[in-house]
Amino acid sequence: MIPQLWASACGNQCTDKYAALTQIPWRVFCKKGCSADGETWEECLSECDEMCYKDPVLKDQKWSAYIDRSPGAANYSQECFNACVAGCGYKFEICKEIVAQVRPRPSPPSPPVVKPPPVTTPDERAEDVPSTSA
Repeated sequence: MIPQLWASACGNQCTDKYAALTQIPWRVFCKKGCSADGETWEECLSECDEMCYKDPVLKDQKWSAYIDRSPGAANYSQECFNACVAGCGYKFEICKEIVAQVRPRPSPPSPPVVKPPPVTTPDERAEDVPSTSA
């Protein structure tokens, strides 16, 4: 049996699209799109969203997003989503133009950066206190 026949056509398309060694993680996520449980294009896209973006695992506990098994960094999540969507496209035989138009959910705004107060030296404090003699 020829090795190309061992995998699904969808999986082979993922292998062709993400052939470089540096693209192996995206090939995996593409193949996960191929094997997603969703029975429709929309359900498959929803599974990609769940797989590639961190969400709290425990309801109302934002910190629990860190135990989610998604890729993590925003650009990795976007690459994961794009690869998974490609797999869904192969699975449901969606044309490349429609697959290219799918956008991931917007990333949440980053928390504001809080600057620490300036550190003063003992000499600077002495100038702020009026001199008094006892």
